Amino acid sequence: MEKLVVTGKTHLKGEVIISGAKNAAVAILPATLLVDGICVVENLPNISDVKIYCKILEELGAKIEWIGPNAIKIDTRFISCTSAPLDMTSKFRASYYLIGSLLSRCHHAQVGMPGGCKLGARPIDQHIKGFERLGATVEISSGKITAHADTLVGTSIYMDIVSVGATINIMLASVLAKGTTIIENAAKEPHIVDVANFLNTMGADIRGAGTDVIKINGVDRLPGNANYSVVPDQIEAGTFMLAAVASRGDLIIKNCITKHLEPVTAKIVEMGAFVEDLGGDSLHVWCNKRPTKVNIKTLPYPGFPTDLQPQMGVILSTAEGTSIINESIWESRFQYTEELNKMGAHITAQGKSAFFEGVESLSSSPVYATDLRAGAALIIAGIIAEGSTEIYNLEHIDRGYENIEEKFRKLGAKIERVEDTSC
Repeated sequence: MEKLVVTGKTHLKGEVIISGAKNAAVAILPATLLVDGICVVENLPNISDVKIYCKILEELGAKIEWIGPNAIKIDTRFISCTSAPLDMTSKFRASYYLIGSLLSRCHHAQVGMPGGCKLGARPIDQHIKGFERLGATVEISSGKITAHADTLVGTSIYMDIVSVGATINIMLASVLAKGTTIIENAAKEPHIVDVANFLNTMGADIRGAGTDVIKINGVDRLPGNANYSVVPDQIEAGTFMLAAVASRGDLIIKNCITKHLEPVTAKIVEMGAFVEDLGGDSLHVWCNKRPTKVNIKTLPYPGFPTDLQPQMGVILSTAEGTSIINESIWESRFQYTEELNKMGAHITAQGKSAFFEGVESLSSSPVYATDLRAGAALIIAGIIAEGSTEIYNLEHIDRGYENIEEKFRKLGAKIERVEDTSC
């Protein structure tokens, strides 16, 4: 078993280049199943979720050629199977996008119940509602989801709750349906826009992505034969922005879309730190004093993202005063607070709220990543803590961050991945 050893205290300084968006990539990859041709997907983050997805697609009959560390050529003309390997789909949440894609392309899909980070109840009822409204029958048994439809027909679908996953999945299922599908109360996240842009590049007719009403005019086929570059990762960019503030450092964040980061920028400025838009695709973030308290409520985009809540929690654990985070998306997102308390933080989590009584500094301790974003938060905590912090359960971190140790090392962090010989 591997662990990360992070030695603090470090004031991060330098430039970091942001990778392609994990949340977009794991939706675009299954979207390639809709393409009756060959396409090239560039700016893919080289992470474990992407690698697993590529293996799943190959099992279904796709031919994939890596033409660089972050680009693939994929041929999905000859899909030979509609049952995804259960052992692979159970490893991550985004495997459910295979249902929408296979149902649309092949009129049948069988996928294992999705896995991923344990953040509490994560029902897929809105996905199923959308598939059934389009004319599919869906059954769940023995840990498998099976969907079938002789014909998918466009219709109006109102989402009972704002759901990113369901919005994308219904969009995938509708691309080749007969007629027009309208998704109302749709989620607006940047990676939804990116998936729509990818599909349109391949020949789809999707309008309104990024608003709460998305209109999909069904087409007969997606010819593909085009290149597409994945959008920069707003969560990775936000992670490094918050790391700059936590470490009282000075960072240039490159290859980011600054508009996507406005909710994070607003809170950073409210804490007394600084953000300068350098124009184009770069931000300058720095902090030269102890941050002040702020209150956070996570919300769907364009609100403060739940995926940056743990990283913000590290800052608030050492900020001046008492801060409150209200988590409105996932019920079990505060598991990381127990690990920060091991490092000397004073955090009380109750239900969907957590209270952070800021302390002067954190100290080293063995800690365990409970999910992907918690893992990133613990790295930041190790960077600002006194002594050497050991971080375990690295498989969570590897799911969503490309070369994270190398990127932090280039910014001055003392971080090493080593084998844990105590096991």
